[in-house]
Amino acid sequence: MDKLRNYDVNFSGLKTGRHEFRFEINKEFFQLFDTEQEFTNPRISVNVLLDKHSTFLEFEIKVNGTVALVCDITNENFDHSIENEIKVLVKFGEEYDDSEEDVITIPTSDHAFNVAQLVYENVALSIPMKKISPNVSDEDLAILEKFSPKENDEEEEHKSDPRWDALKNLKNKN
Repeated sequence: MDKLRNYDVNFSGLKTGRHEFRFEINKEFFQLFDTEQEFTNPRISVNVLLDKHSTFLEFEIKVNGTVALVCDITNENFDHSIENEIKVLVKFGEEYDDSEEDVITIPTSDHAFNVAQLVYENVALSIPMKKISPNVSDEDLAILEKFSPKENDEEEEHKSDPRWDALKNLKNKN
């Protein structure tokens, strides 16, 4: 947790209004989390805009940069652009609570808010499920299409079951 302290946004001494914080994150940042990454070589800038109000805080976290991905089709590495933004409202209460999607409650005794988890989630949500290199040729896509499973229209046709037909006839007679 000590390494994550580098991503604390101290708000206690700030005046009411807008404040900007910047972070540069790389692979060391992602190594702080005990998860396997689907990407390598992250070079990402993080802009955190804090709008401080008297009773709550508004955070706008923007990530911008690139990561290296492996193409699902050709298995070659390629750079993928990362650009995402999330907004979070931070209010004060008895204890920490992040059960709501866009609202986080922190204890009133806290003087800083750690944005590391939000930055991590913001980047993770920017990684596509299907990783296709922009260098994939039309020939590769044609071969992939040729050997992809086809939907069988005959299987989709509904064939009636005589047992159910007999039951339907009983229903229709009444």
